[in-house]
Amino acid sequence: MAAAEGVRLHHIARESTDVKRLAKFYQEILGFERIENPNFGDFEVIWLTLPPCFSLHLIERNPETKLPEGPWSATAAVADPRNLARGHHLCFAVSNFDSFVRTLKEKGIEVSERMQPDGKTKQVFFFDPDGNGLEVASWGQA
Repeated sequence: MAAAEGVRLHHIARESTDVKRLAKFYQEILGFERIENPNFGDFEVIWLTLPPCFSLHLIERNPETKLPEGPWSATAAVADPRNLARGHHLCFAVSNFDSFVRTLKEKGIEVSERMQPDGKTKQVFFFDPDGNGLEVASWGQA
């Protein structure tokens, strides 16, 4: 038996030098809604929600951090979504997969499309403005 009970994913945090730009991307592309968040004083934070219960916390990057900001600022950038590391992405499911992919392409977002071996589940991989890997799939579609 697990030590924790009633566990559910509450939120994922992403650090950025431009939280407003990142928030706009997630609002326009995936439909996140901005919600009220506490004032942390020294740094900017934007909280977004994807109803009914998932949150994304965008946190202003500490300029004193010595680590690379994200995949695109690392020494071995992976800007081509075909090279997206399979273990480093967030995945969302949509009910309008084909029109969603068309919208990404219309917005000039480079994508890599794949089909699962089952021949039913379509996937598209791409990056947010900070180089974080994203997958959107047709999981659960008939």
